[in-house]
Amino acid sequence: MGPSPAAARLQALNEQLPAHTRLLAVSKGHPASSIRALAQAGQRSFGESRLQEAMAKQQELADLDGLDWHFIGRLQANKVRPVLKQFSAIHSVDSLALAERVSRIAGEEGLRPAVFLQVKLRPDPNKGGLSADALEQEWPRLQQLPNLRIVGLMTMAPLGLEAPQRQVLFAECSALAQRLGLEELSMGMSGDWPEAAAAGSTWVRVGSALFGPKP
Repeated sequence: MGPSPAAARLQALNEQLPAHTRLLAVSKGHPASSIRALAQAGQRSFGESRLQEAMAKQQELADLDGLDWHFIGRLQANKVRPVLKQFSAIHSVDSLALAERVSRIAGEEGLRPAVFLQVKLRPDPNKGGLSADALEQEWPRLQQLPNLRIVGLMTMAPLGLEAPQRQVLFAECSALAQRLGLEELSMGMSGDWPEAAAAGSTWVRVGSALFGPKP
């Protein structure tokens, strides 16, 4: 009996990823049983964007050791505390004010989460994020925030860009991270992860190409 379809997709994807790029399995919208199947095949890092959905799945999977949960959705101010309690990394801190709130609440909870700052390098009404100029202007204040480990940048390409345009966008984000001395890059999803990986992404967020269509 061969591997399950999910395990086969996981193996095929891992074989394509460059050595510097890790896979974040985007499990939002997929049941705990699908996460369990991938965990049994060796995947450990999973991305969720809805707190209540994630908490239910985390509870169902509490018997599995070593799962690494990343929050990748828009982080609402009133959800910061429960998100911090459930996730080790946050990919979507998109303003100085939100970073300050995360830092304060993390201190109250005795936590020090890994944080990616979300940047928006092209006009896109559907996505938030700091512009490159705003990030560089606020970087000294961001660096001084206690209780945060700002590890890298996260960006998403707007819909409609061709592959060469996405490649340029990801390269810009990589260059910005280098200027700030940040080593991690959360870039690339199911449709564009090869361009992101080629530009130096250290985390690609893949859902449908891994789990298949949502039930």
